[in-house]
Amino acid sequence: MINAIVMIDAQAHAIPETARSVADVEGVTEVYSCAGDVDLIAIVKVRDHQQIADVVTQRINKIDGVLNTATHIAFQSYSSSDIEAGFSIGE
Repeated sequence: MINAIVMIDAQAHAIPETARSVADVEGVTEVYSCAGDVDLIAIVKVRDHQQIADVVTQRINKIDGVLNTATHIAFQSYSSSDIEAGFSIGE
């Protein structure tokens, strides 16, 4: 499975309706409304990259109220107990 985070700019007056429509798209598992740089965040889980393109460009981007999207592919998840995911600055 491939996980993607889709940041969605939506028309302010239509955010609840737009969020419900995005949530109904096959492959979308969660939708959050948020304050900040974007209006909605959708979590998409699909089998391959072509499906991500289809879900975002052919389905989400065509929903009334969606103005713009930016898709971020998630490659790995981390937790505070993950000793394999160490990061360092410098050497």
